[in-house]
Amino acid sequence: MSVKWGIMSTARINRLFLAGASQSTELEVVAVASRTRDGAERFAREHGIGRAVAGYEALLDDPEIEVVYIPLPNGLHVEWAVRALQAGKHVLCEKPLGRRAGEVRRAFDVAEREGRVLMEAFMYRHHPQTGRLQELVRGGAVGRVRVIRAAFGFPLRGRSDIRMEAALDGGALMDVGCYCVNGARMIAGEPERVSAEQTIGGDGVDVTFAATMRFPGDVLAHFDAGLAVAERDELEVIGEEGALFLDDPWHCRRPGIQLRRDGAAQRIEVEAADSYQLEAENMSAAVRGRADPLLGRNDGVAQARAIEALYESAQSGTMVVP
Repeated sequence: MSVKWGIMSTARINRLFLAGASQSTELEVVAVASRTRDGAERFAREHGIGRAVAGYEALLDDPEIEVVYIPLPNGLHVEWAVRALQAGKHVLCEKPLGRRAGEVRRAFDVAEREGRVLMEAFMYRHHPQTGRLQELVRGGAVGRVRVIRAAFGFPLRGRSDIRMEAALDGGALMDVGCYCVNGARMIAGEPERVSAEQTIGGDGVDVTFAATMRFPGDVLAHFDAGLAVAERDELEVIGEEGALFLDDPWHCRRPGIQLRRDGAAQRIEVEAADSYQLEAENMSAAVRGRADPLLGRNDGVAQARAIEALYESAQSGTMVVP
């Protein structure tokens, strides 16, 4: 029997999630909630969802729904994840789950107490391209890793976007820089110390953010993220014997890895796949007890701890130990 899902809000990212989920026989999106019934009904008609409900609480009261997908503004993630867990639902929450490690830890505490699955939705982690990168690094394709370089940014037009609102935990690090942090952690472990700088725009959020992180084994990672820069997304793992370069590491729309070694470049092909489908299937399998969630408590709390330290460094102008 397929796992029954409900979606909390009619956010734009739902279209990507639904496109992936619709390809799977392992799950079914049966309801969507919006703050207004009209908005929910329009969205349900457009995407062929059976039920539209007004208000997020009504979604949590639906006994058929097993998993809730939460793509709300960042500042509402932990609050509604906890409410959903307490209502007996499993939760896939869009990244970043939270800005503060204590809040994220509390959400996972609730999940454990309620016997429910909580997972942070970094969809790129589920793509074969990401798995292949990890295999190449572990296999010594570039020798000992020394430097990780990452970038993610684009020009956000207009101040009305929620990503420009401090009250909703907007900003470049939370929106796109969190991918760079996650990618570096995936390769190198947990940072020992961080140093960051930011520039402020919107109503008080970071519109550009850059940082250096030091990891065990003398691995250095540096990244930049922006909501006011030309579009770019890159990830490079540089070792003593070569480098692995991904031109599309986060969206994974054009999968493939370039191995640069001995003065030559070799392209390593990776099969196409829908990251959102794979993410939803992993979550559904975890709900049924057939698999572990790819991203669990340890990763979620550590991600928030790194973000918290990076903001502390940028605000204080000092190096911070997470």
